[in-house]
Amino acid sequence: LRPHLVWGPGDRNVVPRVLALARKGRLKIVGAGKNLVDCTHITNVVDAHVLAEQALERGPARGKAYFITNGEPVVLWDWINELLRGVGVPEITRHVSLGTAYRAGAVLETVWRVLRLRGDPPMTRFVAKELATDHWFKIDAARRDLGYTPRVSMAAGTAELIAHYRAGNEF
Repeated sequence: LRPHLVWGPGDRNVVPRVLALARKGRLKIVGAGKNLVDCTHITNVVDAHVLAEQALERGPARGKAYFITNGEPVVLWDWINELLRGVGVPEITRHVSLGTAYRAGAVLETVWRVLRLRGDPPMTRFVAKELATDHWFKIDAARRDLGYTPRVSMAAGTAELIAHYRAGNEF
């Protein structure tokens, strides 16, 4: 299975990092800010794994790869700003070009590698591209072969995540 951009309550990677950077005023929109991105709520990822295990027993999924997403691409920066508004953090309005972010990522990757710094650089070439370009996937094969249907929509999952953080859970 190839789930893309997994998020939801308990996420310790993508969304918390974005929210923490925004809270510190260290996040900028990379590129025009209109890129469509597929995300996958953790509940949908779990459902897909269960369905894949069942499909393996039946046979149609053997040796195949399946993209798993919510099946409803969002404008990434609009979604990020929705989350920020929901948790009381100012929206992101400042922009940096993809080229500038990409070059900064290359420099920071080199510095981290040469100095053997711990953790990840604050920007990488990969992250710059992910934050600025469209990337969404057809889930038709997962629907057909696995019987996959996203159970948690982006709207419902976003509301759930905002409530999770408003209840005092850290990001």
